[in-house]
Amino acid sequence: MGDHTKNSVRLLATAVSSFALLTGFAGAAYAQQAQPAAEEEGNLDEIVVTGFRGALQTAAAVKEKSSSIVEVISAEDIGKLPDVSIAESLARLPGLAIQRLDGRGQQLSVRGLGPDYTTALLNGREQVTVGDNRGVEFDQFPSELLSGVVVYKTPDAALIGQGLMGTVDLRTMRPLSIDERVLAFGARYEWNEVGALNSDSDDTGYRLNFTYADKFLNDTLGVAIGVSSISTPTQSERFNAWGYPDAGPGGARLIGGSKSYVQSNDLDRDGVIGILEYAPDATFKTSVDIYFSKFEEKQILRGIELPLAWSSATLQPGATVAGGFVTQGQFNGVKGVIRNDVNLRQADLFAFGWNAEWTFANGWGLELDASHSTAERDDRYLETYSGTGPAGVGATDNLRFRTRPGEGTFFTPSLNYGDFNSIVLTSPQGWGTDAGAGRPFGQAGFDNQPTIEDTLDSLRISARKENIGAGLEALEFGLNLSKREKEKVANEFFLAVAGGAPSATIPTSVRLGATDLGFLGLGRMVSYDPLRLLGTGALVSSRNSNADVVTKSWSVREDVSTLYVKADYEGQIAGLDARGNFGLQIVNTDQESTGSQGAAGLFRNVTIGDSYTEVLPSFNFTVNLQEDLLFRVAAARTLARARMDQLRASQELGRNDSRLTNTNPVESYFSSSGGNPKLRPYIASGLDLSLEKYLDAGGYVSLAAYYKKLDNWIFGSFGEITDFSAFTGLLTPTQRAQLGTTLGVYSSPRNLEGGYIRGFEFAASVPFELFAPPLEGFGVVFSYSSTDSEIEPIPGVTISVPGLSEEVINTTLYFERDGFQARVSNRFRSDFLGEVNGFGGGRDLRSIKEESIVDAQIGYEFQDGPLEGLAITLQGLNLTDEPFTSFEALTETRTIDYQQYGSTFLLGINYKLN
Repeated sequence: MGDHTKNSVRLLATAVSSFALLTGFAGAAYAQQAQPAAEEEGNLDEIVVTGFRGALQTAAAVKEKSSSIVEVISAEDIGKLPDVSIAESLARLPGLAIQRLDGRGQQLSVRGLGPDYTTALLNGREQVTVGDNRGVEFDQFPSELLSGVVVYKTPDAALIGQGLMGTVDLRTMRPLSIDERVLAFGARYEWNEVGALNSDSDDTGYRLNFTYADKFLNDTLGVAIGVSSISTPTQSERFNAWGYPDAGPGGARLIGGSKSYVQSNDLDRDGVIGILEYAPDATFKTSVDIYFSKFEEKQILRGIELPLAWSSATLQPGATVAGGFVTQGQFNGVKGVIRNDVNLRQADLFAFGWNAEWTFANGWGLELDASHSTAERDDRYLETYSGTGPAGVGATDNLRFRTRPGEGTFFTPSLNYGDFNSIVLTSPQGWGTDAGAGRPFGQAGFDNQPTIEDTLDSLRISARKENIGAGLEALEFGLNLSKREKEKVANEFFLAVAGGAPSATIPTSVRLGATDLGFLGLGRMVSYDPLRLLGTGALVSSRNSNADVVTKSWSVREDVSTLYVKADYEGQIAGLDARGNFGLQIVNTDQESTGSQGAAGLFRNVTIGDSYTEVLPSFNFTVNLQEDLLFRVAAARTLARARMDQLRASQELGRNDSRLTNTNPVESYFSSSGGNPKLRPYIASGLDLSLEKYLDAGGYVSLAAYYKKLDNWIFGSFGEITDFSAFTGLLTPTQRAQLGTTLGVYSSPRNLEGGYIRGFEFAASVPFELFAPPLEGFGVVFSYSSTDSEIEPIPGVTISVPGLSEEVINTTLYFERDGFQARVSNRFRSDFLGEVNGFGGGRDLRSIKEESIVDAQIGYEFQDGPLEGLAITLQGLNLTDEPFTSFEALTETRTIDYQQYGSTFLLGINYKLN
């Protein structure tokens, strides 16, 4: 048994113990009430199972009836998915995992591939994203407004916008499908055990949701409206290391510097969804869906950046070295940079869809579907610096340190960083010094304000013929046209002390109570409001016009035409009942990007594009081996388009004066790096097998295996010889005469060889009443996934796949009966390569340590009387305070991030008017 599995087993034991405690009160209450209730009621003709058990039964039924291999989430009730976010619910499905960002689940991996390779749909329609690329940030979608989710692990030919490894279809309620009017309300109070780490932050929040649905005009007109509003806080203590150079005694590794914070987040999100359905008769049906989400987040970060080995500070003799690593010692001459930062994000997401279906007497049907979605995001990353004085002036720290493998570094300073009398606004390290730009003593901060706009329009027309004969139940063919445009604009500004002064006193009007950095040993630090500081005029800004900023702006356009045909089959194969579908898509993509190429003094705007066509066959068949025992086989060719930033036309030009006369293009004066608008997509050819046994009471057991051959892979940076003659205008006449060659290396993403991803999944949803009737209400949901890959884009060079954990284990133990409910869940994933925010809000890939998250909840729903329909719930998230940890070069002693978020609790009510 591997270490990952042992850890999971230990944590599962913890979960079981917690479950026993949680269900103790419910079991006792049931024992007292069950017998009298049975005597009074007698035998019931029909038992309707609702709540979590009902959701499991509904999900199992959808999974069983599906013609593809799918995983399903069903709402427990109107406005009530099993988890507080759709991301957490998705992460409990077999083969799926999420990565936490700032303490909440956001980025989804499906069968070992990260968010760039998975497509998200809303009611079957592809959606734009508020992120820089294609990966969907699932916390943008309020879970309270969704009725369920279907994750397609194998596509069919009619599934538009399918992903490389999976497609996530978020679904809202359909009002014409309800039995009676729905009027539901939910409210939850939320708090974090850590408390407010910053004095100007909140540590409590709320969640509110309201849903109304009804039918009119003799049940031919259906209307549904859902509203969700949340304000949710998170707090975190964050250690971050610059890296670990081999600059210690004897070449030992030691910390190069640190940038650590306490961080307070406040996320506000309002969501509204409206659905109108009209079906006057059996021949015509139409619907309109409207969705809007407004997302605002404020992050307050306060800490001290400590340049150490990578600075003028000196490591003192006597440092302790263990295993080639400096575990403790002292740096003298440390000039700390006190950081009072704030990050702001506002994102608006809007989606509109119209659908119409006609059914004709001869078995033909026609469908039209039109949709529009748009996302706008405005970010602001504001940094402000202070310290004992500008570079070379002011007190320095004699800083003792002790590095704890896997947890980061603990410090003991000799300075008091919480004294407003000794700390001033300044550039302690002299970063960004430019006298000509008004920064003779360096920058006292940085203001980064990128924006993103994403728009997607699509039109689909399809026809379907039923009852073809010879086992063909239906033939469907159609055409989908879509146009997507995404644009990113970079705006960056240096901040400096007003008047070109070396430093300035922190205005008393912006000062706040000191922030405690005791978790690092640094004590208290001066704190102030950075936004109000800018309003005082103490700092002035100037635009950053460096080439790397200009080339961060880009736009990408894609016109995609998808022609498809799909045949549905139902009959017999080798004497066994069988059903399924087969077909293909012909996908034509016309893509282009506009961006800037060059360097300061000479930029040119270019538009570059290309087009390609891919044929994507698919095959899904299910055979009934015996009653409720299904064998599925599926094969498909799928694609995922390149990241948007990989497709950008922008190029940043580099020049090396020491190579001016060199005639070798590989080591010449000119070079550049950027995107590649001619990239082809990732391509995978896959085979899936699944054996599924469906049990009574909505249970099932399944075993699945898959193999994906990656026929094409996009390698992040690959050199190509390019002619830079267009940029010789940057040279003086003398330099042009000496230039050895205009050729140089352009580094950009390239299409290279792929490899494979393979794995197997075991899943079970087992109600314990199957073993003994007295255990009715108890059950377990369990899944285990194992995945491995080999990607070799260049012979002899293998790479790690972002988002791939070798093991993913999910377990939920539950009890639900007579209104009582309790459950505890454990979500484990092994080490993986994750995506984190890097410098300037950019994208960095890091090795993320395995993690195991334990959540639990208890509650009661009144079954009768004046409070019938009222449910009370207490939830606890991240109960073991599992840290988020990333490493450098897969070495756990070289910790880059160590973040702790504390446990979050929610106390809430749900009420449904019956």
